[in-house]
Amino acid sequence: MTRAYNFSAGPAMLPEVVMRKASEEFLNWNHTGMSVMEMSHRSKEYMQVAQQMEADLREVMEIPDNYKVLFIHGGASLQFAAIPLNLTQEGDTVDYFNTGVWSTKAIKEASRYVNVNVVAGGESANPTAIPDRSEWKFSPDAKYIHLCANETITGLEFQEDDLEAVFAQGKPVIADMSSNIMCRKIDVSKYGMIYAGAQKNIGPAGLAIVIVREDLVGQAREMTPTLMNWQVYADNESMFNTPATFAWYLAGLVFAWIKEIGGVSEIAKINQVKAQKLYEYIDSSDFYHNSIVPHNRSWMNVTFSLKDSDLDAKFLEESKSAGLLSLKGHKAFGGMRASIYNAMPESGVDALIEFMRKFAAENA
Repeated sequence: MTRAYNFSAGPAMLPEVVMRKASEEFLNWNHTGMSVMEMSHRSKEYMQVAQQMEADLREVMEIPDNYKVLFIHGGASLQFAAIPLNLTQEGDTVDYFNTGVWSTKAIKEASRYVNVNVVAGGESANPTAIPDRSEWKFSPDAKYIHLCANETITGLEFQEDDLEAVFAQGKPVIADMSSNIMCRKIDVSKYGMIYAGAQKNIGPAGLAIVIVREDLVGQAREMTPTLMNWQVYADNESMFNTPATFAWYLAGLVFAWIKEIGGVSEIAKINQVKAQKLYEYIDSSDFYHNSIVPHNRSWMNVTFSLKDSDLDAKFLEESKSAGLLSLKGHKAFGGMRASIYNAMPESGVDALIEFMRKFAAENA
């Protein structure tokens, strides 16, 4: 069977070597006579899986020892409420950047528990640039600063220079990295807390990873639900209740794969080439257009529109027939979107560009 190239924003493509290993082990993991998903999460065998998974994640992201790594149900969206509940008290103020749909959702949820100051953005549901730093308005008493590092829907990403300006404020920086975690190296120690849904660069849906500095754990409001309290996860190795065992296992295989190919630094080189190729083709064409300011373009989510939107349905139908799947853009932004996460090989981007070139020639 020929595998298609899946450009879905999530659940997304997984590395083929990971899928094959999981398939081989599906019925009989490590000669136990059962699948890893049938195994007690408190068994000696599974605890080894969980511990190795965390160790590998810490290694590939170079997570300092004074950070807790928590594996939590509910995806990244659950953390929209958990963050203010764990880090603030009633009446506190927090700073949020509003750079797109996911920022807006985070702000809406946080506003139920705390006073939210929007540092910048918010005038457009789908902005095409990070607001200029001259427009940023921080609160002097903010308990933390929150940002969505990469807006999946539009392909709008914070770059290093803007992030450094955020860190310079001296407040805990909270970052939603659901769609760009491990796409390049970052200095975890500059963040107070990083969180990410698994279904893009980590593994299957249903799991979120929280990386949080130890001094920020243990401050939750009394009203915080037990399964939203980071301290509970920290005290119980993320096993206060039954975790998403198969998702943990698959995520662990992904972390091991990253190690095997040379770590995040090597993946970053591949990702940069993939994104550069695709953006260069789009920019050279008068048939396709990307609306994101070049400096803020995402490595992971490349959005583009056709010069004639009446051709969208034909483009999607023919691309699917060519084995290029899930290229339809989000309904909130329209057009097309190619999510080229870590698992997408360069050959997938090459195949997409070749199809786009052919489609443009035939429909100009």
